[in-house]
Amino acid sequence: MIVLIAPAKRLDYDSDLTVQDFSVAEHLHESKKLVKELQKKSPDDLSALMGLSENLSMLNFERNMNWQAPKKPSKDVRQAIFAFKGDVYMGLDSETLSKVDIKYAQKNLAILSGLYGLLKPLDLIYPYRLEMGTKMENERGKNLYEFWDNKITESINNLAKESNSKGIINLASVEYFSSVKSENLDLPIYSPVFKDYKNGKYKIISFFAKKARGTMARFIIQNKIKKPKDLNKFNLDGYKYSKKDSTEFSPVFLRN
Repeated sequence: MIVLIAPAKRLDYDSDLTVQDFSVAEHLHESKKLVKELQKKSPDDLSALMGLSENLSMLNFERNMNWQAPKKPSKDVRQAIFAFKGDVYMGLDSETLSKVDIKYAQKNLAILSGLYGLLKPLDLIYPYRLEMGTKMENERGKNLYEFWDNKITESINNLAKESNSKGIINLASVEYFSSVKSENLDLPIYSPVFKDYKNGKYKIISFFAKKARGTMARFIIQNKIKKPKDLNKFNLDGYKYSKKDSTEFSPVFLRN
């Protein structure tokens, strides 16, 4: 199965890397076009475009001006699965995945990205800030959804074909999954939902749901899940499958 997750704003380029293998992003030539647009923008422009603080605007201005197409690991370039640090990646805990797990993830896990389109786990990335929902005008339209058009969807279909997958597991946020043209996917989409019990009812709590998505991605990778129905076996961190709250394509997991 192909598992889709979102990237993270928080990045880590300081911790030691335990994996030296790497790959090069498929859409790097498209990334270069977006970087050229970003390089036209001043720190104030970036602040207005992305709602960044003065410090973050300057940091990302410098990143944009120094950006290079990543071709090999360095102190400023590392594999996507180890560079992103956020709630989802807390659950994924990529540093503790085995070499066998990483090899499986390379064929079955895809990270959706505003700048890179679609990343395999070992694809190299230079530090950046460009969320998919950013309304940045470009040569193809007024936002990144129009820029990427059907390219991300085509990449997912190719990955699915190469790995002989049975379904697409959507563990990405709405913002990022909206870059996928669902109607053009060759396989059915399964979108797990995670709810916690609070104030007398079950509800989606953002931080916990994000971490749970990462934990489920790890569960799929470690157990080499091939059939969508086997997602229902997920029972980590206190979550349990709820048959009565689920539909075929939207399994629900509850935690008290």
